[in-house]
Amino acid sequence: MSTKDGPLYLGFDLSTQQLKAIVITSQLKVLYEAKVDFDADLSKYGILKGVHVNEQEREVFAPVAMWLEAVDLVLQRLKLKNTPFSRIKGISGAGQQHGSVYWSMNGEELLSSLNPGATLVEQLARKAFAHPFSPNWQDASTQKECDSFDAELGSPERLAQVTGSKAHHRFTGPQIMRFHKKHPAVYRATSRISLVSSFLASIFLGRIAPFDISDVCGMNLWDINAGAWCEPLLALAAGEDGLEDLKKKLGGVREDGGGRMGNISSYFVSRYGFPSDCGIAPFTGDNPSTILALPLRPLDAIVSLGTSTTFLMSTPKYLPDPSYHFFNHPTTAGLYMFMLCYKNGGLAREKIRDKLPKPINSSDPWSTFNETALSTPSLGQSSPSDPAKLGLYFPLPEIVPNVRAGTWRYNCDSDGSNLRESEKGWSSDADARAIVESQILSLRLRSHNLVHSPSKEYPPQPGRIYLVGGGSLNPAIARIVGDVLGGVEGVYKLDVGGNACALGGAYKAVWAMERTKGESFEELIGGRWRESEAVEKVDDGYRTETWSKYGKVLKTFEKMEGEVLKGEKRNK
Repeated sequence: MSTKDGPLYLGFDLSTQQLKAIVITSQLKVLYEAKVDFDADLSKYGILKGVHVNEQEREVFAPVAMWLEAVDLVLQRLKLKNTPFSRIKGISGAGQQHGSVYWSMNGEELLSSLNPGATLVEQLARKAFAHPFSPNWQDASTQKECDSFDAELGSPERLAQVTGSKAHHRFTGPQIMRFHKKHPAVYRATSRISLVSSFLASIFLGRIAPFDISDVCGMNLWDINAGAWCEPLLALAAGEDGLEDLKKKLGGVREDGGGRMGNISSYFVSRYGFPSDCGIAPFTGDNPSTILALPLRPLDAIVSLGTSTTFLMSTPKYLPDPSYHFFNHPTTAGLYMFMLCYKNGGLAREKIRDKLPKPINSSDPWSTFNETALSTPSLGQSSPSDPAKLGLYFPLPEIVPNVRAGTWRYNCDSDGSNLRESEKGWSSDADARAIVESQILSLRLRSHNLVHSPSKEYPPQPGRIYLVGGGSLNPAIARIVGDVLGGVEGVYKLDVGGNACALGGAYKAVWAMERTKGESFEELIGGRWRESEAVEKVDDGYRTETWSKYGKVLKTFEKMEGEVLKGEKRNK
């Protein structure tokens, strides 16, 4: 079937600063794209970088009306590109995780009876929501509530075991608990609470959509092992209004990440020309959607090297810990999504880069850093008798481990013994390699129990490692990632433009509408995905001796973090 008459699929990404839309064919070819930049296009809402900030209470929130206006605007922009809406057979997408939307008592009725002659914002903004704002993932106003969540089940470790994560400021459960205490009348005037992903799905469905099985894990309310709401945590968040009331507000959770929740609202059929049988698949969170931007297999990993560092991996093992996150996989039952988030990434590397001599014969600001890092031996050891160098570099307070901003340098012997603080300090040349080693050693430390041997001749490690973000362009980082993490099938640069989340949503729509009985996302999308157009091998990955060398200091690296954490307690 040609691209001129075959079915098309639409994926969305409602992020903090933009709404993106992407239209693809059944064979995953991108045909149309459009976006709305909130600051540039909708500045009338008084936002900066997509949000309002109440610094006094550390609140960060976004106007729901702005999102409604963005939906009509992004569709108008697709229309100007002559997008054939009549061929779109399925829609899915992603929303920024953890945010919540509070529907009024007549919100669903208004949503189901939209007039195609008027915009969404004209019909919904004033009366469909009990509260006009959605708490954003950057919100840090819920420390007391997080303490209550950790204590409710006995410890952060137990909370992570049940919900996949310890309590976090941005997670929806603590946010609901604080909202209920701060705005009790508004809470009681709320009929339903949506996540950002299910809110966007609801707009296209014409009724309140259920939560997605993966995105619900970002709430600190879902018992992942039981596959049900954790009632003690619901009761905690609901307070005097009670467990059953909050259950009704939250509604159901759809366990199947695919399939059709229903057909598109008649509003979009009449206003834009969508076919009446266009199916709405479950929408998921932005992080789960990112791993759908390629057919990521178990053991494959994505390392996002932006301003922050994020590590994503699909795994059949559920081994939660307070220092990272577990979610149900967004498409495949029996798999989980493992996620690590670090505040310090590109900024920390840039600070080391800027201490090195400026490049003389290159316009690339990283050329000296790369040359220095690649010419420095592993762990800074020119010979086995030299002390190994281990460091932590945090220009910002870090999440993993939870320590203040600072730089710490340690030495140990080649076998990992005799850990001690470095007395003389190091040169900036040594820091260039050590900072990347430090960041990747932390990834290996926290993921090593989740990987297994790809085959008899290899120790446990990832299969493929995909690099995304600005740091993926850096050859020194690619090399050190392979040295430390391994990757028996190599290290690859993944390039899907800046649309990974929207693309993951579009792929999800294709799978949801075209799968045969029992056909997995990986089977269907993997069979159609054109690897040569999206990935480039940038390093061989696993090198036996080098990988083993880092393995000998892995527990020492953990011990070093522990020493720094002890210092945190002394400085409280």
